[in-house]
Amino acid sequence: MKMYVIGTGVATVSKYINTASIFEENGQLFLVDGTGGNDVVRSFDRFNLNWCDLHHAFLSHEHTDHFLGMVWVIRMIAEKIELKEYDGDFYLYGHAEVLGKMDTVCRMILKKSSQGFLGKRIHLVPVEDHQQMTIWNHQFTFFDIGSTKAKQYGFCMIYGDGKRLVFAGDEPLKENGQRYCKDADWLLSEAFCLYDEEQIHHAYHYNHQTVKEAGIIAQEQNVKNLLIWHTEDKTIGRRRELYTQEAKQFFDGNVFVPDDGDVLEI
Repeated sequence: MKMYVIGTGVATVSKYINTASIFEENGQLFLVDGTGGNDVVRSFDRFNLNWCDLHHAFLSHEHTDHFLGMVWVIRMIAEKIELKEYDGDFYLYGHAEVLGKMDTVCRMILKKSSQGFLGKRIHLVPVEDHQQMTIWNHQFTFFDIGSTKAKQYGFCMIYGDGKRLVFAGDEPLKENGQRYCKDADWLLSEAFCLYDEEQIHHAYHYNHQTVKEAGIIAQEQNVKNLLIWHTEDKTIGRRRELYTQEAKQFFDGNVFVPDDGDVLEI
């Protein structure tokens, strides 16, 4: 399976795209979060991906840097359906609150013909805490990350020959999500900044964690591969080196600090 890293930055970055990614398997795509705008549209061009191969997506929560781009996604899918270029239906998964807001926004700002596909060819599918679903013939389990700000969900995906990937959202991984991380192959974890720079970037004030905490949690859960993103952008150019160095002080496994536009085999 391939993972296309659309963006790696926090909400207010100007040098990175907001955190989002696309998984590809057997020519089919699964989008995780939408960025803060039409960066997601440009990224499909950047990776030479086809919108008609996108039938599943996940929206973790309502914050602008994750939510707004998903409106563009729905617009693009609706355009393809209207032009009779899109086969099948599109499914967006998320908790009921965020999907309710997505439905409201789409009905407020999309053209009438696009709105007409909501509930018919474009489906907003609410998921519950610990609910399991089969998507792509893989088992997904969604979970509430226990956000202190806006309600937010993550997921665990079992794929390949029993591999397990955990998308932990953009706050520190709490007990409700940690149950899925033990011995996981991949943990996708936010790390707002370096530990020594916390007072500069105020990670704790925004209920985020530093690279140090991300490494400690990955070590405690015996994760094989730790991917760190959702970061500040003041360390651009040296972020991979600096974040990897800090994470390695607390975590024995493999550390990945991707840049926007990277493609990984997972």
